Amino acid sequence: MNLGFLIDNRKCIGCHACTVACKSEHEVPIGVNRTWVKYVETGEYPVTKRLFSVLRCNHCEAAPCVDICPTSALHYLDNGIVDFNTERCIACKSCMQACPYDALYIDPDDHVAEKCNFCAHRIDIGLEPSCVVVCPEEAIVFGDLDNKESEISQLVENEKTTVRKPEKGTKPKLYYINGEKELLDPSLAKPNEQYLWSQQAKGVGHFSHYAEQKSAENDAGDLLIQLAMEAGSKTEKSEKDREVVEMLRSGDPRRVYDSPSKGVLWGWEVSAYVWTKAISAGLFFMTFLSKQFGWAEVSPETTATSLWISMGFLFLTVVLLVKDLDQPKRFLYVLLRPHWTSWLVKGAYGLVAFGGVLTILLVNTYFRFTNLWWLEWVGVLLAMFSAVYTAFLFAQAKGRDFWQSRLAPYQMAVHAVLVGGAGVIILTGGVSTQLAFALSGLLLLNLGIFASELTSSRLKDDALRAAEMILSGRYSWHFWMAITLTRLIPLLIFFTGLALMPIQLVAAAMLIGILVTEHIWIRTPQLIPLS
Repeated sequence: MNLGFLIDNRKCIGCHACTVACKSEHEVPIGVNRTWVKYVETGEYPVTKRLFSVLRCNHCEAAPCVDICPTSALHYLDNGIVDFNTERCIACKSCMQACPYDALYIDPDDHVAEKCNFCAHRIDIGLEPSCVVVCPEEAIVFGDLDNKESEISQLVENEKTTVRKPEKGTKPKLYYINGEKELLDPSLAKPNEQYLWSQQAKGVGHFSHYAEQKSAENDAGDLLIQLAMEAGSKTEKSEKDREVVEMLRSGDPRRVYDSPSKGVLWGWEVSAYVWTKAISAGLFFMTFLSKQFGWAEVSPETTATSLWISMGFLFLTVVLLVKDLDQPKRFLYVLLRPHWTSWLVKGAYGLVAFGGVLTILLVNTYFRFTNLWWLEWVGVLLAMFSAVYTAFLFAQAKGRDFWQSRLAPYQMAVHAVLVGGAGVIILTGGVSTQLAFALSGLLLLNLGIFASELTSSRLKDDALRAAEMILSGRYSWHFWMAITLTRLIPLLIFFTGLALMPIQLVAAAMLIGILVTEHIWIRTPQLIPLS
């Protein structure tokens, strides 16, 4: 058996009966949805048309949410349903990043990831999904796609159907008849910020109860004042009114009703942990290379200090990882209940192994039991693995086109070595000709990868929008300042030997600049809607 859904948009009237039935059946809180109806208007005023479409989990045959889940909380059932086990979920939000269809959410009450599960409990006892039962137009069809005689198979075979984002390779099992591109591709319909529920996209994040929290925090008078302030001045409102009129007259598709935005899922904690583990791994790596090739005068005391700093930043990495979870008490599930297709699991074991090597080397530094030169080589390999594994985790996040890059592991490796080199400069108080030459080459490589990433022909749709946002949009000022002050100026100093500023200040600037660019790289793609 291979269960799937079909939405017949010829029949859908946008009544939201499916949404209400789903909320009732699964006690879904206000502000999040397992299934929802999207409204898009097309045409040029006054001749316009409103389109409706039901959106939900696609129960993909090759579900990226299942692959990325570190604890097997998301899994396949024998009948093809992609189900979830809330008891195993650590709420890392990886599944939400992996889903190209924006189908998952974090339950604001239970703090675990949930989604449409095809009403599996009803299917098990021979009942239809609740949304199918209540649809007044029978616009929602479900059944066995492997059974050629089933209604859904007949419709898929004989009608012109489409699926959302087939280029993702997920093999979705949610089909649409009359699936207009404006409905299924979120980039084609601009949001109209003055429809009734448009405020729900502001400030919600991946939690709900935003309005309830605002009501609880303020009395009625304060809330009215706040809403008036948010509404803006008459001039601002008039400007918005003109924008809406222009949108209506342009004939461009416009989104007039949709589910609340989940906002940025991986915030500053993730950007910071990528940076802290780069420092931990890079400092160990560059201290080792400096000793091997004479790039810096590394005394036994400096070696011990380097190990302590690496250990400290590794510990901070783990703290940030746990803090980003909505179920932090379940963090050990990653190690105790691992799902080995997830790079979060592989990375966690890599960090543990690297931490073990650092611990042994630190103990041996003080007690000198034996010569552990071979363990240092093992540590170098584990350090580099720890630095780059996140690139493969981001690649599993199929919902974010911008992260699907073959150069990402190399860029993370370069960043780790650069911050490691900066750390060696700060520890030793100077830079040798050899180290300056090595860092110059790495800075050039860093800039070259940036140029390739932001101008590559691979950039399509969402990825192109993210690149434009970095180069000339919302984050352009931050990006170009970071490139100038923490890449180009250090490159000039290292390459020419000009004493434009103290070398340790240059190293500190590189550390801060890499944090800034990592944050931009991680945050920007998350600002682009998936549904």
